[in-house]
Amino acid sequence: MSRESEQQVNPSLVKYQDDFANWLAVERSYSVHTVDGYLHDIKEFFQFLGARKQFNNIKPENIHRFVASLYASNSSATVGRKLSALRTFFRFLSRSGKIKADPLAGIQNPRGEKKIPVFLTVDEVFSLIEEPGPRDTFSTRDIAIMELMYSTGMRVSELVSRDINHLDFDTGMVRVSGKGKKERVVPFGSAAAEAMQHYFPVRFDLIQLCIKRGKNPDSNALFLNSRGKRITARSIERIIKEYGIRAGIKTDVTPHALRHSFA
Repeated sequence: MSRESEQQVNPSLVKYQDDFANWLAVERSYSVHTVDGYLHDIKEFFQFLGARKQFNNIKPENIHRFVASLYASNSSATVGRKLSALRTFFRFLSRSGKIKADPLAGIQNPRGEKKIPVFLTVDEVFSLIEEPGPRDTFSTRDIAIMELMYSTGMRVSELVSRDINHLDFDTGMVRVSGKGKKERVVPFGSAAAEAMQHYFPVRFDLIQLCIKRGKNPDSNALFLNSRGKRITARSIERIIKEYGIRAGIKTDVTPHALRHSFA
């Protein structure tokens, strides 16, 4: 959506959305993907209301009508996510003094079905980690990624943000920054340490190749993509899913499944 079309939707939204996005990224340490999702859900709400509706005129009944409209084409989980985005937005506006009252105060998220956590058996984890081979250009990197995730239980968002200096091989520990920038120190096992030692020469060669070609690699990032930049969470999700399919694992293999398997 262009800035011009946003103004047609609601001028007040344009006025405050940049402040809100900055607050999510800086104060809450949310990823770019999450911030974009929040903004998309908020814009959808204001499109539903129409351009003339101002923040201080929004009532709980406006929220209820919006939620009711969502159920026609969305699951309870999706409706709950959109409502959570609105709740966060209006709390931000209320606490920063931009509105007098929070229209979502007292409104609860819809109850959804409780999902059983997906996890892999030990044999399935071994099959997954052993799947990368000679035909895979970054097999040593992919093995190191999976070994480190399985050994530490890190979230994929935490893994991709690790720098090489966050690792301490003498103590077998890795520094992890989680939600709210809370830092913890997590031990990793010998299998993860060995996998990373195999990956480091490949990582070094990739960095040198990028420099030789006049590129600017991210030499601090622990895990790199083929262009020498920090690998993304989506790339890891795709990689792990592909290896799971190749390994013949019937369960939907995701980074989150590896995290539950660690637990």
